Amino acid sequence: MSKHIVIVGGGIAGMTAAAALAQQDFRVTLLESAPQLGEIGAGVTLSPNAMKGLDFLGVCEKAAAVGVEPTRQRIQHWQDGRTLVQMDRSTQRAKYGAPYVTIHRADLHEVLTAAALDAGVEVRCGAAVVGSEGPEAILAGGERIGGDLLVGADGVKSVIRQRFETTAAHFTGHVAWRALVPVTPELQELSDFPGIFIGPGAMLNRYNVRGSKVMNLVFFARQAGWNEEGWMLPADPAELHSIYAGWCDDAQKLVDAACAQPLFKWAINARSALPNWIIDDNVTLIGDAAHAMTPFLGHGAACGIEDGVVLARALRASNTIGGGLARYQAARHERASFIQAESNANADRMQGQDAALFGLGDMKDEESLGLFQYDCRTVEV
Repeated sequence: MSKHIVIVGGGIAGMTAAAALAQQDFRVTLLESAPQLGEIGAGVTLSPNAMKGLDFLGVCEKAAAVGVEPTRQRIQHWQDGRTLVQMDRSTQRAKYGAPYVTIHRADLHEVLTAAALDAGVEVRCGAAVVGSEGPEAILAGGERIGGDLLVGADGVKSVIRQRFETTAAHFTGHVAWRALVPVTPELQELSDFPGIFIGPGAMLNRYNVRGSKVMNLVFFARQAGWNEEGWMLPADPAELHSIYAGWCDDAQKLVDAACAQPLFKWAINARSALPNWIIDDNVTLIGDAAHAMTPFLGHGAACGIEDGVVLARALRASNTIGGGLARYQAARHERASFIQAESNANADRMQGQDAALFGLGDMKDEESLGLFQYDCRTVEV
């Protein structure tokens, strides 16, 4: 009988790992605390390195079809809207062998779930994990579900990570607001040329999802005194108007559009890099449970997808679970820790006091840092 792997958490990282492992002929049980599957939230960026991971699962083009492939993006000055940096996205397939896609999380999750179920993954919803012992997950009612390997994919507040450290996730000092807005004639130009407005201590990101009929808006600001983390916390529109007062007319259009829709706010929590992701050769972490990071390189989901694919490849290439985990950690730890650090640094670069200086000198973003070139399908394991 094939090795049995239990995954805790059915988000992007967990569902990717489940599909990849089942496709490699492992028996997989996925435990999800929500009563039914379906990622909440709004948009997510899938850079070419992430799409290569979806290609490993055979769903790259399915995801691209329900997402949007932008041809260009730009970074603009908060005060007058002038373009500081422009990025050409039209050559991503030719340059990196995979597209650059913006997509609604629920649409991506549906694609991943279908891949996992088609591969034979057993999914148990409403399975709230409260602890673990060895490679066993302990459910709220006391039931224990164990296998040969336990994978913690249960996010920034991971229960499984408590086996590795007792330190809680920390508030990064950043707060975010999000809204999905219909693309009206007034917003069409901003939809046609997506990007980010940057200013002192704040930024405003926009990109298209769902056939470019909807824009995903995310507002970021530094804010002390509030650190409640959660996807569905209602926000006060007056607060958003206050933070972005004095920003250019196009930014005001986006603020007005967001405030006319359901608006949500959450504190951005993250984790410090762990020195080790393996316990007793039968417990490991992936995704945010391993390396929760700030979103300022747009690589949280991408790292989770990469983790899932590399874990499956490493285990398939090994005779033992312990050997596979060692290969997985060797292939992933340095990259994930680097992206964690650079995401934090990018927040300072993009929210500096003089936005006009952004892009002058050494440009550091996800592409210039070389992140798009990574290929989780072929990296050595």
